Amino acid sequence: MSFLLVTILKYLNVKINLTLFFLTLFFCSNLKSQSTVSTIIQTPTNKVEQSFAFYQKLNYEVVSKENPALVSNGKVLIEINPDRYARAGVKMYKESWKEEVVELEKLTSIHQIDGGHLLNDLTGCWIYLMEGESPYGFSAKESSFGLTGNFMGLSLEATDIKKSFKIWEILGFSTTMGDPEKSFVAMANAEGFGVSLMNPNTCPHLFFNPSMTFFNGEKNLGFIDQIRKTNIPITEEIDLFNDQGIVDNIIIRDPGGYGFFLFSD
Repeated sequence: MSFLLVTILKYLNVKINLTLFFLTLFFCSNLKSQSTVSTIIQTPTNKVEQSFAFYQKLNYEVVSKENPALVSNGKVLIEINPDRYARAGVKMYKESWKEEVVELEKLTSIHQIDGGHLLNDLTGCWIYLMEGESPYGFSAKESSFGLTGNFMGLSLEATDIKKSFKIWEILGFSTTMGDPEKSFVAMANAEGFGVSLMNPNTCPHLFFNPSMTFFNGEKNLGFIDQIRKTNIPITEEIDLFNDQGIVDNIIIRDPGGYGFFLFSD
């Protein structure tokens, strides 16, 4: 069982059918897996080559070296953005966000940017609403590759989970499990991109908003061993829920500060 899930069960006292939970995650992560992606991850950098080196060590595919710089683990496209004003978050492409912006302005500030709008979901995750079709033509594969394992979406700690939930709901995300009234909720949009929101004081480990989450089951130990061999710094080694004191969950970060939760389940 993943460290994150055990934490949720222990600290939120939420009764969850784990079989249903993992089936839900699997379904959402594979939903429309062959369709053109309209949601991508953005990670900032002050040294593009340093970021490329990080992702290449993880055996991610270099999709484009520049204009923009893009890498992928098969399930999600990641833009490495050297713009000095870029921040960690997501970019979402749609023909028009006019109707959504009207509703979002009731909850948070909206900033006009070239090609769209910028907002914060109140967790610190920046959301770039880009108008027009995605220019990347990227089709997600049915499974992830690379040393991080099975990509399941973003994890976010929210100081006002109800407002953050509403923001993502306006953006087209629907509940897949949990309840914002009970301190944890998982959501996904029509293409299967997932977001999990948690209340403060839920996870007793380092937490970086936003963070990518990977669930790897028993294979996680193997992924951890392979990451150690790359000499990528491990931000936190987690053995809290292992009776034998074995580190079976880890957290790493890319050069732009994006967190990576590699958990067993």
